[in-house]
Amino acid sequence: MSSTARRAGLALAAAALALAGAVYGVTRPASADVTAQLTAPQLVADMGAGWNLGNQLEANANGIPSETAWGNPVVTQALIDRVKASGFKTIRIPVSYLGNIGAGPNYTINSAWLSRIAEVVNYAYNQGLYVLINMHGDGYKSVTGSWLICDSADQTTIKDKYQKVWQQIATKFQSYNEHLIFESMNEEFDGQYGNPTSACYSNINAYNQIFVDTVRRTGGTNASRWLLVPGWNTNIEYTAGNYGFVLPTDQYRSSSIPSGEQRIMISVHYYDPWDFTGQEDGNITQWGSAATNPAKKSTWGQEDYMDTMLKKMYDAFVVRGYPVFVGEYGSIDKTSFDSANNTYRANFARALVSTAKKYGAATAYWDNGYNGQYGFGLFNRSSATVTQQGILSAIITAAGGGQPTTPPTTRPTTPPTTAPTTPPTTAPTTSPGGTGTCRIGNAVSAWNTGLVNNITITNTGTAAINGWTLTFTLAAGQTITSGWSATYSPASGTVTATNVSYNGSLPAGGSATIGYQASHTGNAAAPTGFKLNGTTCS
Repeated sequence: MSSTARRAGLALAAAALALAGAVYGVTRPASADVTAQLTAPQLVADMGAGWNLGNQLEANANGIPSETAWGNPVVTQALIDRVKASGFKTIRIPVSYLGNIGAGPNYTINSAWLSRIAEVVNYAYNQGLYVLINMHGDGYKSVTGSWLICDSADQTTIKDKYQKVWQQIATKFQSYNEHLIFESMNEEFDGQYGNPTSACYSNINAYNQIFVDTVRRTGGTNASRWLLVPGWNTNIEYTAGNYGFVLPTDQYRSSSIPSGEQRIMISVHYYDPWDFTGQEDGNITQWGSAATNPAKKSTWGQEDYMDTMLKKMYDAFVVRGYPVFVGEYGSIDKTSFDSANNTYRANFARALVSTAKKYGAATAYWDNGYNGQYGFGLFNRSSATVTQQGILSAIITAAGGGQPTTPPTTRPTTPPTTAPTTPPTTAPTTSPGGTGTCRIGNAVSAWNTGLVNNITITNTGTAAINGWTLTFTLAAGQTITSGWSATYSPASGTVTATNVSYNGSLPAGGSATIGYQASHTGNAAAPTGFKLNGTTCS
């Protein structure tokens, strides 16, 4: 989001708040290169409705990134579970690096910060969601410690630093499958609104090229994953029009990608008309053809304008095989001035998602975590609850999503920040096992050196199972690197997965889904020899 729009909500937020692949849109078979299976239209359809974890990992205090610096609580698994259960399939996670980058010539990223980024990514990735991470605040002149400045004199140093930082990020996530997408930067421009300047735009194009080349050369899935690049300030007119945007070449991509397909996406944002979506006053509170008070409706930027702008992206990029991602859109809460405002906010969101879908673009709503006057929030991040169901439903319905689901109410609101390595210390309330039998389903998704397996355990007996352990044997050369919805030990060979607090009870006919990510040395086969509480499963 623009620095002006973001910062406008920060003071209010701070004062008020003081403070993978387990499930897929479609099941994909194991293969050496899963990314090669998704064409541009398939990707957009599979990404569905998207949501921004805004004002968290891009927040900073005096130039040092801190996820609580702008008034939001620490990100939890429970929040991401709620977002997923509400119907979102994609989460964009803005990230700033700033003072967590060390001095040259290596420009080493603080290891704790990079690990925390991975941890938050895993909250979503391990639930089968698409995840986008970027370099967000490092290019804002208004942010302390910013350095990715396109009109700075020392471009040689900037480009060297940019390349080395992205090399570290790409290496960190090298084995993640196609559900992780990298975005080169965010709203990069010289800070002056108006027509782009050629010198600055030339540097933005250069950054995008460095980004693509660097990520591809790290190998693994990075050689074929989708990469997202913006034009000038993620502005549609300045990206699709004749203002200097140059698509990066993709010469180092995997040879497994068909020659007629792309692996580059184009990033834009949409906040028009600003007097409705972001201007902090009560003058313009209505939008669209359903508006009832002309005095409360902007004189421009209605449905016809939205259609025209998104069609420009379609004509410039989608028809050439480059999907478009509207990585931010939304409107602030002005219900204190107009009680019907949320209706128009929902209408705006519905129209944007529908129109984007019409023109081959995916979308992600901008949520800054703030609820109340001028806030963009759809969720309460402390309690992991929905606050704007009307807007949320409009988005999910427009994206063509299914009925939102409710996550288990017994799930801890603050799960461990790392995968547990020992079984729960709390014994089951009743004897484990019972007379039930079991059935196992595997869904393996693999790439060069890694895989994700989603295991569904079904109790096919007539008695409930209260507390369980599942044993199975991994194929030779496989090692579990992370897991979810169970504890796993050891990491290779014959593994025991033990239930966690919220899925230990399996009634007759009931099921639980667990999963893990593993490395492999060429054999991505599913595990064998499943036994549930000692009983062999079919």
